[in-house]
Amino acid sequence: MTSRRDFLKYSSLLSAATLMPGFLCSMEGSQLSANGKKLLIIQLSGGCDGLNTVIPFAQDDYYRARPGLGISAGEVLNLNDQQGLNPALAALRPIYDQGQLTILNSVGYPNPDRSHFRSMDIWHTASNSDEYWSHGWLGRYLDADCAGCADPHKVLEIDDSLSLAVKGEVRHALAVSNPQRLYQATKDPYLQKLVETHGSPSEGNDLDFMYKTMTQTMSSAEYVYDQSKIYRSTGDYPAHAFGKQMKQVAELIISGTSTEVYYVSLSGFDTHARQKPTQDRLFKIYGEAVQAFVKDMEKNGLMDEVLVMTFSEFGRRVAQNASGGTDHGKANNVFLIGGNLKTPGFYNQMPDLSKLDDGDVNWEIDFRQIYASLLNDWLGVDDQAILKRKFKKLALV
Repeated sequence: MTSRRDFLKYSSLLSAATLMPGFLCSMEGSQLSANGKKLLIIQLSGGCDGLNTVIPFAQDDYYRARPGLGISAGEVLNLNDQQGLNPALAALRPIYDQGQLTILNSVGYPNPDRSHFRSMDIWHTASNSDEYWSHGWLGRYLDADCAGCADPHKVLEIDDSLSLAVKGEVRHALAVSNPQRLYQATKDPYLQKLVETHGSPSEGNDLDFMYKTMTQTMSSAEYVYDQSKIYRSTGDYPAHAFGKQMKQVAELIISGTSTEVYYVSLSGFDTHARQKPTQDRLFKIYGEAVQAFVKDMEKNGLMDEVLVMTFSEFGRRVAQNASGGTDHGKANNVFLIGGNLKTPGFYNQMPDLSKLDDGDVNWEIDFRQIYASLLNDWLGVDDQAILKRKFKKLALV
């Protein structure tokens, strides 16, 4: 007889759902969009320095605060007469010139927190800074789909583990870094026997719910593996890990996979020291992989159906520190890339560095306004139900 302890030996495969009893979602009646739109979230972990990402080269305060770290006006890739891109992000320039990039400046939230873990939790959950939630905004997006709760692959994180952002109150996304390896793991004879011999789960029983979750996870793993074999991109993706992640997302999208939201991460942006060489390396990794992804979408006629959002948990302080870097700050910029942008270019004005918040960039746009806009205007779902409050939407897509 199978014991709970035996089953938990394989609990890593339960990442597609929580172990809560019952199968009813908290927002009954709401459903995931069937409009075919895809959303890709790119997380830059560590607190990317926004002022050396999009450089306010026309402001003298920028150079006074960063005498050794500021990017000279002659190096900046000018986007207008006030702001420009870091030269290491040259791969994004043609995307901007084609009207496929929106830059939102001064994005943050009230009463910001400079802790990596706390600020990332706030971004992941869409909570207020004085609230502590254990479920993410994209996980709640899954929770809202009571008509199709058997498909954890509706949201995929390209990794071996799940971020809080994709863990819901009732359901989780599916974590997959290698579709074949995940599929093979689900074919373990022990797991197969467990599922085959357990029979139909009964509602309201924790252990039965775990078996149902395993069945759903195994089904999604097989589906994603089958989809991963349909299309092999010939795009010029960089060979590094992030480039491989972006290529995998592109191949799944082009293959017609029913996944609606993809989540990838690039870490290393906590630049207290040696910021310039670190950013140069990371921006090249990010920019070239994103450029290859965009070219793949264009080649396959999918650019109008795909939207990419890039964020980091906070920006850096305006003044450089004594170690050739910058310390934890507050507001930052967010990038949106797609073929259906309502406001390509700069969505709002650059931050005024003569008017700071305790040495930091003031926030102007609440990041949850972006979430609300993407949920409602792109994915076509009830943003208020998912975010648990009303936010003013932006003219983004």
